Amino acid sequence: MKTEFRAKNFKPESLSRIEQMVEIVEEYQQQGLRLTARQLYYQFVSRDYIPNTERSYKNLTSLLVDARYAGLVDWDAIEDRGREPTIWSQFDSLTECVERAIRNFRLPRWEGQENYVELWVEKQALAGVLEPLAAEYHATLMVNKGYSSASAMYEAAVRFMSRANQAESDYYDEDKPESQPVLFYLGDHDPSGEDMVRDIGARLSEFGLRRLTVEKLALTMTQVKKYNPPPNPAKKSDSRYAAYEAEHGNQSWEVDALPPNVLQQIIRTAFDGVVDRGLMDDVIAKENEAKVKLRKSLKKIESAS
Repeated sequence: MKTEFRAKNFKPESLSRIEQMVEIVEEYQQQGLRLTARQLYYQFVSRDYIPNTERSYKNLTSLLVDARYAGLVDWDAIEDRGREPTIWSQFDSLTECVERAIRNFRLPRWEGQENYVELWVEKQALAGVLEPLAAEYHATLMVNKGYSSASAMYEAAVRFMSRANQAESDYYDEDKPESQPVLFYLGDHDPSGEDMVRDIGARLSEFGLRRLTVEKLALTMTQVKKYNPPPNPAKKSDSRYAAYEAEHGNQSWEVDALPPNVLQQIIRTAFDGVVDRGLMDDVIAKENEAKVKLRKSLKKIESAS
């Protein structure tokens, strides 16, 4: 929604920038997506609207704030993933509560699959882009925010082992075959981002997870060459810089500079390569049958009350 809260007189150059903002915002909205300020900035850079500098970033985000207050950019189009409130569920009726539960009802969709797959991402800003796909494939989505904590890694290993039936625990079923655990990862192409793939595999194996495949879906050097995202100087202060520079040079690239539709296609292709879609569709059909029965029961309860 575009709502004016402050009167603002913009210079012609600023109005031109705002028109570009609206163009990009509408592209995202047509895909059912919201932008972070950082993603908007990278879209400007990748389209050669502005140079890739810290000053450009500050100027653009400042203009974005003014444009939103002036009612020129949709307030709902921009999100701040780092400042999300905890809002408790509430319902106007028991029927509304039960209906939401029915809509959210799912059976174990990975049951019987040869693989158990999770989707991990280095940066929280991309969660909004990835959540619809994670929901579609019923895949756990993990936002690491850089190198993950020991607690998160331990919990992830337990989760992988129980879902893949590798754990010698209450979850283990000797009559059920093991499935292959696969971790799809998205992160920056920089000294730390490249090392995180190794770090994840090594740390999860410490907790006893066997045969884990960690695959970096993005950002790869092949994708850098193909899509030409805006470069940044690689951080020389990073302890992994020397090894990175020897292999890739002194530039780095951020994964959220790739357009959302490109990221989504990369992820969809990867999942389609490891998921037995027919098997998962059978589970979804059973879910829908159960939902029909639940709604019939709900109508009986409503009519009796």
